[in-house]
Amino acid sequence: MSILENEKAPPSGAPAPGPTLGERLRDNARYDLPASLVVFLVALPLSLGIAIASDAPIMAGLIAAIVGGVVAGSIGGSPLQVSGPAAGLTVVVAELVATFGWKATCAITVAAGFLQIIFGLSRIARAALAIAPVVVHAMLAGIGITIALQQIHVLLGGSSHSSTVENITQLPGQLTSARYSDVLVGSVVIAVLLFWKKIPGKLQVLPGPLVAVVAATVLSLVFPLDIDRIALDGSLFDAVALPSMPEGPWLAVATGVLTVALIASVESLLSAVAVDKMHGGTRSEFNRELVGQGSANMISGLIGGLPVTGVIVRSSTNVAAGARTRASAVLHGVWILVFAALLTGLVEQIPMAALAGLLIVIGIQLVKMAHLRTARRTGDLWVYGVTVAGVVFLNLLEGVIIGLALAVVLLLWRVIHPKMRAEPVGSEDSGQWRVTVEGSCSFLSMPALTGLLAKVPEGAHVTVELAVDFLDHAMFEAIDDWKRHHERNGGTVVIDALGPVDMDAVGASPPRRGIGVVSPRGFAPWKSWQPRHTDTEESTSTPAALRPVLAGVSEYHRRNAAQLQPHLDDLRDGQRPDSLFLTCSDSRIVPNVITSSGPGDLFTVRNVGNLVPTGKQDVSVEAGLAFALDELEVSSVIVCGHSGCGAMKAVLASAPPENDGSDRDAVEQWLTFAQPSRNAFLSGHPVARAAAELGFDEVDQLGMVNVAVQVQTLGRHPLVGAAAAEGRVRVAGMFFDIRSARVLEITSTGVSYLDHVPT
Repeated sequence: MSILENEKAPPSGAPAPGPTLGERLRDNARYDLPASLVVFLVALPLSLGIAIASDAPIMAGLIAAIVGGVVAGSIGGSPLQVSGPAAGLTVVVAELVATFGWKATCAITVAAGFLQIIFGLSRIARAALAIAPVVVHAMLAGIGITIALQQIHVLLGGSSHSSTVENITQLPGQLTSARYSDVLVGSVVIAVLLFWKKIPGKLQVLPGPLVAVVAATVLSLVFPLDIDRIALDGSLFDAVALPSMPEGPWLAVATGVLTVALIASVESLLSAVAVDKMHGGTRSEFNRELVGQGSANMISGLIGGLPVTGVIVRSSTNVAAGARTRASAVLHGVWILVFAALLTGLVEQIPMAALAGLLIVIGIQLVKMAHLRTARRTGDLWVYGVTVAGVVFLNLLEGVIIGLALAVVLLLWRVIHPKMRAEPVGSEDSGQWRVTVEGSCSFLSMPALTGLLAKVPEGAHVTVELAVDFLDHAMFEAIDDWKRHHERNGGTVVIDALGPVDMDAVGASPPRRGIGVVSPRGFAPWKSWQPRHTDTEESTSTPAALRPVLAGVSEYHRRNAAQLQPHLDDLRDGQRPDSLFLTCSDSRIVPNVITSSGPGDLFTVRNVGNLVPTGKQDVSVEAGLAFALDELEVSSVIVCGHSGCGAMKAVLASAPPENDGSDRDAVEQWLTFAQPSRNAFLSGHPVARAAAELGFDEVDQLGMVNVAVQVQTLGRHPLVGAAAAEGRVRVAGMFFDIRSARVLEITSTGVSYLDHVPT
């Protein structure tokens, strides 16, 4: 390398300079320029059709597309989102035009844009996403049905009516007087759009809407068809006009402004969320997106354009076409400007029936079967149906308000309506009953609860399981009063609190929602929730020694088996655990709990003192290691000790024996494998010093040293050591402190708490 080249090179260790702005622009232009042309071809017919469906001037759709692309694309917070006139606002705009006129509607658009900017600057953009998705989906479906019912009249050669009821009632008469030339042209558009994605080959690179409209237009020009075509009143620049103040009730004007602002905001934000899921680039800034959308609406309204929103059809096309930056959205607006300024004569050749067919397909596509299935599966079908009906037969705002109100009522019902059941345990004449209450319990549920408790026969032994996260004083008193009454009549009642609510605090302070797991029995020992039985009880033939286990199995079947079964589906034919977990047999150590793991995660080997025997004196651990490494191909081997270990106490207290095969008991012989750990501890192992600094006593210090020694032993093991040397497996040490319920990492030289995932 020459001295000059060396001077140009960055200093050793310094990061290499990134690409310059010009280089980034040239690199992204390879993707953004073609993508902008594709989006332009999709947006052009859609913008014209939406303007017609909104009863607005044709050029208003192109103005909105230009402003949406350039303004919202430049300053919005969703880089790959494309904005323009949207089908979701056609019904609203048509009502505003009918009520106030077109120029006044433009003024309402300006005010709505200003309100959107306020929303964005107030940083409340995410609040718009609090609207129940089922209501938004139903709103779009209602808009789609309304558009389809309007435009089917245009496709049949007539004109749409102002209300849905009229569009339905007048449809039979329109069918009898249909103009077949219009039907033919519209049907061509519908057929092309429905079957375009099924056409193989490179033709699919072309946008379906553009192909459909062009094909129908060419058909209408080649054959002598008597059809209505788009009529433009002047050029794009003639359509630019200032808005005028609305004349009418200010409450109606304010309602229109709020409706446009809210729908445009929600649709834009939902579209931004959807676009974020389609690409791996920069995530959307929702507040900035509202400022961008509001700015676009103010400018669009000021120069005579339709309201602007983020549009999922154009945005998804933009992502699919390979766009990298916001330049694609901006350029698509520039191409529409060039077309509208220079090629308006082509627009006037497009048949009205062709755009009607396009809008019918768009409207039908807004009714998504996936949304219907989701609503049915989640129990929200009534909300979906009522919202759709409200949007179709009333108006968009009233339909959405009714849908939201019903969604809130349904939510409250689900929250305040706990699941309750009372059933005998075993046979009807066993004399034992179980009452289960799950969910949130308030005074609103008292009628249902008292009716349920009345079914329990007098004198029965009753277990009341309260798996609740909220319990107010009224419900607590109702349960307590029933308990005293039942016990006075010879019965017994056990209140079994499964949820996170502190039963002792109910009534002593205002009710609060419990925080934690719904049922803590996954962590709690049997004695904390199983009733105590005596050997003399005649209510069961089960031996007392088996009752805790069988009761636990019964609890598992009732509460956990159904939740566990789906996780076992992938494990039916074999296991593929991540780690071999070698730990002590102590009953206080629950590996899956302290590692937050589930079925199939850990291959567990347990013995007294979590020891790794050397030589061939014991083959059980050897067999576990061989199977885990050779057959299961685990990625790690973990040795986990624990505080208060009985094995370590015995090792620390005893003199070092020799494993000479004499007649010692089995435990004493087994603990000879821990003597290397004892010797290391007495020699001042650094792990012992680190443990002492953390306040652990000698037994726990020895337990930690034992972990370090067993890890070292595994490193010398023929199987484990070879796998570790090749990088196929890692060996680590852990220690569970029972007193604090915390896990520590043990290395060859130190001890540290594992509160965070190592980086």
